[in-house]
Amino acid sequence: MDRSVFYSSQAGRRIDAPRRSRARFAIGDIVKHRNFDFRGVIFDIDPVYANSEEWYEQIPEGQRPDRDQPFYHLLAENEDSSYVAYVSQQNLLADTEGEPIDHPQVDQLFEHFSAGRYRLRRSLTH
Repeated sequence: MDRSVFYSSQAGRRIDAPRRSRARFAIGDIVKHRNFDFRGVIFDIDPVYANSEEWYEQIPEGQRPDRDQPFYHLLAENEDSSYVAYVSQQNLLADTEGEPIDHPQVDQLFEHFSAGRYRLRRSLTH
């Protein structure tokens, strides 16, 4: 398989990744976690795991996801708080509630909510 390399400032290192990756979700999609009670809106996608080794090692060994799959940055919420989450594709499901996310940073990244998803601000697109 063709591979590519990119630098991840979050990981502080170069990341080896497949040249092609299939993300199941897109920026602006609302998703929920498969095992934990939270949902969020996707604001960025890494083609493979691109966070720090320390972060990865904090995940219990039996629950560590495969690194060679898309990972999603979410503006997340649960009943108690709002936060930023980094979640593997295998642990996400499409959210079927059809309701917007109540996260304080949503308006900074997205223009509006319609038909169950958010549209990224034009000033943030390439």
